[in-house]
Amino acid sequence: MRKVIGIGETILDIIFKNNQPHTAVPGGSVFNGLVSLGRLGVPVSFISEVGNDRVGDIIRQFMEENHISTEFVDRFPDGKSPISLAFLDKENNANYTFYKDYPKQRLEVPLPVINEDDIFIFGSYYSLNPVLRERMVEFLEYAKERKAIIYYDPNFRKAHAHEAIYLTPTILDNLEYADIVRGSDEDFFNIFGKTDAKRIYTDHIKFYCDRFISTHGAGGVNLYTSKLEEHFDTAPIQPVSTIGAGDNFNAGIIYGLLKYNIGYHDLSTMSKEAWEKVIRCGMDLASEVCQSYDNYISKEFAASYSR
Repeated sequence: MRKVIGIGETILDIIFKNNQPHTAVPGGSVFNGLVSLGRLGVPVSFISEVGNDRVGDIIRQFMEENHISTEFVDRFPDGKSPISLAFLDKENNANYTFYKDYPKQRLEVPLPVINEDDIFIFGSYYSLNPVLRERMVEFLEYAKERKAIIYYDPNFRKAHAHEAIYLTPTILDNLEYADIVRGSDEDFFNIFGKTDAKRIYTDHIKFYCDRFISTHGAGGVNLYTSKLEEHFDTAPIQPVSTIGAGDNFNAGIIYGLLKYNIGYHDLSTMSKEAWEKVIRCGMDLASEVCQSYDNYISKEFAASYSR
């Protein structure tokens, strides 16, 4: 059975509305998508790290409840589990403040078993962090060698935009490992200073990775490959919170690749119809998540969706 392996940070998101704490949920970009996949019954492993503290306990317990293997989660004794404060504005978009206290030695975990056609997802600043880069490359090299589908979401926040020039070589390196690149218009504006998705594909991505999915919130989804250029409209919704929308779009794409049995060797010949089915899964999960304060799909939605 095919499985999904993700690597990234895990963090406790404390969500504020009208300057009052509203709820606290375990989060993290790759993590959010894996929780949804775990709820959909997909075998999931997560490579990450948490402190040996109460917050770390909450996160690990939450992983177990959502069928995510904790075998590759490093528990560091010195330092604390990271937390973030997410302040929702009138449109329910979040502004974040992060609190982190990591030890010197990090990600002391073994390599998970990866087989051909498994899916390996990585991204965010975690995949660019110089402190973790050596280990990150080790995991990527192994996933590539095993012919897993490597899925990259740069998820490049405004907070790091001033470092874009310095981080670009590592971003390009990540693009080269990837079989599918998916990001929001905002991510690529923060990296390349451009908003035209087609130009971003032709000028910056195509050389490294053939398949590019660009998401534009209510403005829909654009797909670029060497053979296709397609636009897909999103259905209008009233969002409650946009936290986790992109992460769950990723989860939906991955779920679609598994559901329609698209393996590593099928990517280069996918038709417009096949892509549309997969992208619809991404849209379904993203719009579901926007209609709650959770960072992932509900268990009820997962049960009806996976039928």
